[in-house]
Amino acid sequence: MTTEHRPAPAVPTAGLRERKKRRTRDALLRAALLLFLSQGYDKTTVDEITDVVQVSQRTFFRYFANKEEVAFAVQDLVESHFVAALRARPAAEGPLTAMRNAVLVAWDTVDEAISDVVPVDLYMRGYQLIESTPALLAVHLRRSTELEERISRLVADREGLDVDADPRPRVAVAAFSGVMRVTGRLWGQGQDTSVAAIRRMTEAYLDQIGPALAADWR
Repeated sequence: MTTEHRPAPAVPTAGLRERKKRRTRDALLRAALLLFLSQGYDKTTVDEITDVVQVSQRTFFRYFANKEEVAFAVQDLVESHFVAALRARPAAEGPLTAMRNAVLVAWDTVDEAISDVVPVDLYMRGYQLIESTPALLAVHLRRSTELEERISRLVADREGLDVDADPRPRVAVAAFSGVMRVTGRLWGQGQDTSVAAIRRMTEAYLDQIGPALAADWR
């Protein structure tokens, strides 16, 4: 009696390559954030980041266009996480209620969105760095304007409105974003840099404007 020996199934080469690329990108991202936090964003060079990961400058620029892009890479994930949470809110919720509930859900589940890339604590410290670094804060404000437009269109779609004909979606989003900027700034100046701290502040501040904008639009 003979035993048939079957070759082990081959591991897809493309899958291995993609995982390796992801590991390299994540390693560069973590190294950059740690360097930004330890010695400052302005003082950190691309060479220092690549030295930590032991890759070339060419490899860095394969994943990131510049330092600014790596500084906001995790913030991109968090913002996309919020937008997904907003899309998932029940249609019966008014615009401001939906945004309020979405951002609180996003803070409650932020670990799920980013833990494969960086620990939540590292992200929160990086967010505080953005709030306290003039060069990064200027970029953050510009990016916030772009995000506001994206959210305004999403809110308009939820309400069945033409965002270019009806000002209410942009007005509501501007109010919401204003609160988010205030809470981000005040949180960044405080001693407690936890997710729980910024969530508490966000909820308290959003609840101050809710009654003014919560009327039924339909």
